[in-house]
Amino acid sequence: MALRVYNTLTKQKEEFVPREPGKVKMYVCGVTPYNHPHIGNARPFITWDVIRRYLEHRGFAVFHVQNFTDIDDKIINTANQEGVTWDTIANRYIAAYFEVMDKLNVRRAHVYPRVSDHIGDIIAIVQRLIDKGYAYTVGGDVYYSVEKFAPYGQLSGRSLEDMKAGARIDVDERKRHPMDFALWKSAKPGEPAWDSPWGPGRPGWHIECSAMALKYLGNGFDFHGGGSDLIFPHHENEIAQSEAYTGEAPFVRYWLHNGFITVNEEKMSKSLGNFFLVKDILAHYPPEVLRFFILSTHYRSPLDFSDERLAEAGRSLERLRTAVHNIRQLEKLPGGAGGEQADTVRRAAAQAKAEFYAAMDDDFNTALGD
Repeated sequence: MALRVYNTLTKQKEEFVPREPGKVKMYVCGVTPYNHPHIGNARPFITWDVIRRYLEHRGFAVFHVQNFTDIDDKIINTANQEGVTWDTIANRYIAAYFEVMDKLNVRRAHVYPRVSDHIGDIIAIVQRLIDKGYAYTVGGDVYYSVEKFAPYGQLSGRSLEDMKAGARIDVDERKRHPMDFALWKSAKPGEPAWDSPWGPGRPGWHIECSAMALKYLGNGFDFHGGGSDLIFPHHENEIAQSEAYTGEAPFVRYWLHNGFITVNEEKMSKSLGNFFLVKDILAHYPPEVLRFFILSTHYRSPLDFSDERLAEAGRSLERLRTAVHNIRQLEKLPGGAGGEQADTVRRAAAQAKAEFYAAMDDDFNTALGD
């Protein structure tokens, strides 16, 4: 059976055909390191860890890139509150990320680029977009002109007319269109800044991933992943600026997005008091239980987090371990030993293996493959 994946761009399952035979290049949007990773962060990285492992199991040579957004308003605000530098905050929580993801047995990406290390690459892309007429300057700011990119809205299924009608009244009047987005932001007091042709400032959010993905993977790479909340505007804007810059399409062949996590069937938020950090969960549950819990639901489906569901995942995992142990004991018996019962178990194990491959080949359906 051929591997099929659900492509957010086309809104359907497609047979996976890599750009280069035998090779897979993938980019996964990483964290903004201003706090410890929460349960919502754990889901995409565990999901993509399994996807990568399965692709490698299938014989593909995978190259995995995952960024850190180490320049961001939240990082700057946290640094100002603590009276430390922005990079102190970023380094602290990047270390915290690796600590919990290592415990969750998430294999490390091949490259972890940081925004702060790619300012020159970002400036070069922004300048090229200006030169090609896709971006314009307003004072020390640079905006991308969404009306210049005809396919804008293709990923999210939105139209510019609908977006303009729904735009807030207080939208920046300096923009040519309400949905135009910042590629470069002029420096403000108390913020880190870098020199640029438009004056001191820092990159906008969306341009960073385009710069790093294009640098390490090139145009037209295989997979781009992240949470469903990134479809618009982040990934929509990535497509617009990347394809305008290169003059080639597609920027990405297959877009995969994981579903949201709720807590006791409510949206997770600090204001509701149901915001769970991974390190706190791991203080009460083994890492493999949390990992199994996340994988017990298909990655595109919503996942509801609760103590009851986590405890049930622990019991299910224990039953699975017992079954594996019993099968391995049977395998050690000499040929014909164990009689008809052993033969029945062996046939069931072979059937389960076939069903596992079928499930994983159907859009990485770990919920059926466990």
